[in-house]
Amino acid sequence: MSRIRKLPTDQWDAELRAMTDADAATPLEQGLMRMMAHTPAMAKGLTAFSGALFANRTLPRRLVELVRLRVAFHNQCRSCMAIRYRTAVEDGMTEGTVCSLERPQDAPDLTETEKAALRYADASSVDHLLIDDSTFDDLRHFFSDAQIVELGIFIAFFIGFGRLAAAWDMTEELPAAFRDKSVGRLSPWNHEAVLVRG
Repeated sequence: MSRIRKLPTDQWDAELRAMTDADAATPLEQGLMRMMAHTPAMAKGLTAFSGALFANRTLPRRLVELVRLRVAFHNQCRSCMAIRYRTAVEDGMTEGTVCSLERPQDAPDLTETEKAALRYADASSVDHLLIDDSTFDDLRHFFSDAQIVELGIFIAFFIGFGRLAAAWDMTEELPAAFRDKSVGRLSPWNHEAVLVRG
């Protein structure tokens, strides 16, 4: 059971409901916003920020989703690991690709660009103090400075809000494997996933 009470959409701020298209979304698609709706002004700010991230992204949707799922693994965010976004699937991400995240640097179906992004995501998630000039030298083989900034913002967003989601323990709507608290460390690969909008 979630550690923060979820607000039903009829109790949300009207502007927040409109911004998030909450009435058309499934409970799983409403996600953390059901808890964030307790603080409408902050929730609207977060909605505007995340909307700007995705509306203005230049990185491929598949790459962003692979990074999100790898960060979700490090965060052990069950709801983050269980979700697949339709736009990423439409951009070529498959469950086979997700399985490659178990050992991304050895995966033949990931591009060198994706592997570089995943190395940066791993370092940021596990021990950001090990990031040094060589990390950015590696990234510059594949990305412009603007793209490195974009990638870093996505990684920070996924780390921060993934950890928040893990702490709030929002798992009720997830497939059974992600609800089972007796299971220790989980992964986004080799488990049933839920396809959602976005």
